[in-house]
Amino acid sequence: MDLILHFLLLGAVIFFIAEALPGISVDGYGTALVVAIVYGLINVFLGTVLKIISFPFIFITLGLFLLLINTFLLWLTDQLIDDFEIDDLGTTFVAAVIITLSDSVLGWVF
Repeated sequence: MDLILHFLLLGAVIFFIAEALPGISVDGYGTALVVAIVYGLINVFLGTVLKIISFPFIFITLGLFLLLINTFLLWLTDQLIDDFEIDDLGTTFVAAVIITLSDSVLGWVF
């Protein structure tokens, strides 16, 4: 039940980010929810592998390299979902930072 609520709230965060940030478009809350689920699955599978492989860079940068990994994962999510578009890399980075922070807070709460 907590996982479902986590994805519902993360979908809301993604929807509001798309409304607030120029350069991001999502067709509606349903698409934002799909983005949250796909991003979460990519993060669990591919993100875990990337974090293991790049551990030395994560350690040296005191965790800041994780933001680049999350930016890449969000870009990949953008490529997979037709109704979700991010215009440029800078916008992808900003959105990845906001989503990562929001996802962390949701993880602490749920």
